[in-house]
Amino acid sequence: MPVRETEAEVRQRKMAEQDALEYLYSIPSEPGQVTEVATGVYWARIPMPMALDHINVYLLDDGDGWYLVDTGLNTEASRESWRLLSQQHFPGKPLKGVICTHFHYDHAGLASWLMREFDASLYMTHGEYFTMRALASTNSEVKEDSQRAFFLRAGMPEERFECMLGSHKRDPFIPDFPPSFIRLREGEALDIGRRSWRVIIGEGHSPEHACLYAAEDKILLAGDQVLPGISSNVLVSDVEPEANTLRLWLKSLDRLQALAVDTLVLPAHGQVFRGLHARLEQLHQHHQRQLDVILTSGYECKGFTAWEAMEWLFRRELKSVELMLALGETLAHLNYLLSLDKLERHRDEQGLDQYITK
Repeated sequence: MPVRETEAEVRQRKMAEQDALEYLYSIPSEPGQVTEVATGVYWARIPMPMALDHINVYLLDDGDGWYLVDTGLNTEASRESWRLLSQQHFPGKPLKGVICTHFHYDHAGLASWLMREFDASLYMTHGEYFTMRALASTNSEVKEDSQRAFFLRAGMPEERFECMLGSHKRDPFIPDFPPSFIRLREGEALDIGRRSWRVIIGEGHSPEHACLYAAEDKILLAGDQVLPGISSNVLVSDVEPEANTLRLWLKSLDRLQALAVDTLVLPAHGQVFRGLHARLEQLHQHHQRQLDVILTSGYECKGFTAWEAMEWLFRRELKSVELMLALGETLAHLNYLLSLDKLERHRDEQGLDQYITK
């Protein structure tokens, strides 16, 4: 069976992974600052008040106007960043469209404000728009009951759940949902400037995550589908507890293998880079290591909960939101192993889901 990596081996591997990628452009570090990564394609950063302290956003010049890709969180700092960007780089030109790769707060949290402020249309996939709209209008008491049953069944101690729930109720970033959208569909194209951007939809991280690919110039607006340095969260939630999101995620990565080897990747976090195929392979290997850890550790015990498996995968203290994401990602790996018939699952007398390796 595979042996768990030591901390030194992890550091060495991560350095090798970063060395396999090519970073070509300086980071736009100040609000309102941009880096032009291709003719008419500008990279900017919006600050975020959390460990992941930024989101990359992209401005696309359409001659008589412009489009933006992803929005940042619903904060005053984000709004001020967009005012600066519009004034300094597209003065007097209308914003033609707000393109959101997916519904997560940092990618779509300011969509409603941008639509109102700049009188612009919203572009999203059907799955992302209606997921955002549903979550914004969910009855909190119903969701709380569903989440409590889901997380306690996975083995989360009740006091940890209550702490996590309290933190979520204080969430300051909840946006209002946009009233309308223009649908992005797989294979269709947005013509912006001199480029045709083809829509490529991925699953696993979110329901219908939209990437945009300009084939002639080999540029991929990747959103969270391909990030350098970190792997996007792939989770299972109480809304669809039997989902095999990891399988969907890995299949989505495989589809991106069809793009050019020297594609310029414009991710939502981290640096713009080349080395798409190398990064896709690294992401596959990351999840295989996680699966191996579960199987290796599972062989050493008679049965285990998702909570115990999470502690094998994430060996550090987790804050409230991190805890939800980590347990959801652990469940994604467990569901994947169940689908491969590598695990069995049964509910014990305490109502806990117990997993046994085959």
